[in-house]
Amino acid sequence: MKITTFNPLIVTKDPEYAIRLFEELGFERHHTKTNISETKTTDVRMKDANGFYVDVAEGEGEYQMIRVNVDNLEEAIEFFMAHGFRKPHHETASETVDTGSSRFNILVSPSGYILAVSQHIKDHD
Repeated sequence: MKITTFNPLIVTKDPEYAIRLFEELGFERHHTKTNISETKTTDVRMKDANGFYVDVAEGEGEYQMIRVNVDNLEEAIEFFMAHGFRKPHHETASETVDTGSSRFNILVSPSGYILAVSQHIKDHD
C-alpha cells in the first residue's frame, strides 16, 4: 500500500463557514464532489499556494478526520484493521462509499481518531 495524499478532512453542519475561513487563510476551492452516498453529501477540496490541502464536507455532526488516499483501498483497510482500527458502528458510515471517482471507508483508531481512507479511481468519466 502506498499513501498518495494525506490531509485534514472537516465534516461540519456549516461547511460554508469553514470554507470561508480557509479562503481567508489563502486556500482556494480546488474541486467539489456532490451527491456522495445516500446522504447526498458535498465535499469541497481546497488547496493553498504551498500545496497543502483541506477537505470540507457537509455532515450531520461535527467531525475532524485525516484523509488518507492510497493506491489500494482493500490493502489499506486490512492494514489498519490489523492495527486495531474498526469501522464505525453507524450503518451508513461502515460501508465502502463509491463516489464515481473514488472509493472510501471511514475507520476509527483504538484511541478514537478517525481516518477517511480512500482510493482514487483512475478510469472514470
